[in-house]
Amino acid sequence: MSVRVDKWLWAARFFKTRTAAQQAVEGGKVKISGERIKPAKDVHVGDELVIQIGAYAWTVRVVQLSDKRGSATVARTLYTEDETSRTQREAQVALRKFAAEPAQERHGRPTKRERRQLERWRDE
Repeated sequence: MSVRVDKWLWAARFFKTRTAAQQAVEGGKVKISGERIKPAKDVHVGDELVIQIGAYAWTVRVVQLSDKRGSATVARTLYTEDETSRTQREAQVALRKFAAEPAQERHGRPTKRERRQLERWRDE
């Protein structure tokens, strides 16, 4: 038995929608055995997937196949994550908690006060 990779990613709850899973596969964010794939590629038990979601990378091995989205506890039984992948991701999460990205606080155009401060800073 085999399942389309976009359906499996959606069923395993890596993406909220099948469309998001399909776009990630088309964009090269999902690889099977290090090779870029298409959304219609079939996934088999034992395949190793590298999934890039934002700044995080998951390296998982397919344990079970499903094309139906279930609960999160059921979704976790569909794959096993590589230990090095898990430790890397946890380290990234810890780093992001302690060192916040300054650009995340900025939204939109600078206020009048911020603009004046920038101009003073540039003139110095």
